[in-house]
Amino acid sequence: MKKLAFLLVLIVNTFTLFAQEYALVREDDKFGFIDKTGAYVIEPQFEKAGSFSDGLAAVLEGDFWGFIDTKGEWIIKPDYDRVKMFNSGYALVLRDDQWSYIDTTGKKLETPNSEKYYDFEDGVALFRAGEKVGLLGTSGKLVLEPTYDVIKKFRNGHAKVNNGELWGMIDASGKEIIPVEYEEIGNTFSEAGVYGKKDGTFGIIHNGSFNPIDNATKVHNFYKDSKLTYASRDKKTGFVNSKGEWVLEPTFDKARAFSNGLAPVSEGKKWGYINEKGEMVIEPQFRDAEVFSASGFAPVKDKAWGFINTSGEVIIPMEYGISGNFAFLKGSEEKGFVNGIARVKSKKGWGFFNEKGELLGDKWFQNAEPFVSVK
Repeated sequence: MKKLAFLLVLIVNTFTLFAQEYALVREDDKFGFIDKTGAYVIEPQFEKAGSFSDGLAAVLEGDFWGFIDTKGEWIIKPDYDRVKMFNSGYALVLRDDQWSYIDTTGKKLETPNSEKYYDFEDGVALFRAGEKVGLLGTSGKLVLEPTYDVIKKFRNGHAKVNNGELWGMIDASGKEIIPVEYEEIGNTFSEAGVYGKKDGTFGIIHNGSFNPIDNATKVHNFYKDSKLTYASRDKKTGFVNSKGEWVLEPTFDKARAFSNGLAPVSEGKKWGYINEKGEMVIEPQFRDAEVFSASGFAPVKDKAWGFINTSGEVIIPMEYGISGNFAFLKGSEEKGFVNGIARVKSKKGWGFFNEKGELLGDKWFQNAEPFVSVK
């Protein structure tokens, strides 16, 4: 029995270790880091700092930037004029007017020379040669020769690409998964499909087929694992599936994505929520409304923002702001609850609510960045 209890404690502690998240906050004009209890894990002491990425956080000391670990100890000494966030194990750093990549030990990655350097995302970085763009791998070698005029931001391991006036999509290996033959294409890959426009017609690209949507004038990206996305026709909005079929006819003035089986829709100037049958389950009553988080809470607005549950009950009063970034290093822009925590702004400053509607640490900060994993 004792062995079983010890094993359970070990499992819980291991899960906690790997799930650890910190948020960058500013108090009395100094930057520090808190955990998800609201307690400081690194006291406010820095003039400038960035959120953690790949287990390290950028910190300014004097005129130079370096990186600290989760104990607040220097791992990469402050020796750089500018730095970016780590991604895929590498960060861009500037020293003596020259950008280069370093790993989390500070070792430089040898790469072909380029006129401009780009951040790594999903294991690759853009590489420009003349007027064309390819992909650089974390090995320091090209995984895709400069082939396209434009490669946009990678999302879900895929990026939209352009040659001339037409668009397609590639994966992080450089493989073209959607041919460059569309006048317009969505920027987010989903197993349910990617919207596109071909010969003046909107449709859904799914499993190698282009499925036209009857008289659609605008289509949006599929959201996470939803099987429906919203589209417009005759100035009204409804929902379509991977086959391009109108599952819910366009009868709403505006709409947003389904999440947790509910989607925000507006009738006139008021927003409510429908289920996947098109039934109004939370009556239109809000000035604005966002999608539900995975845990079942959504931001809604009257004069300011608050949060409701899937029954429409207000769990955090509509008294706050819910967006905005202050750090020089961009963090998450997702609104609402993320991993059980919502970042909000009040007249007292920035703070965090948990899913019980409790203010973390019962405290407000001058500024606060979203929580990020530190492992």
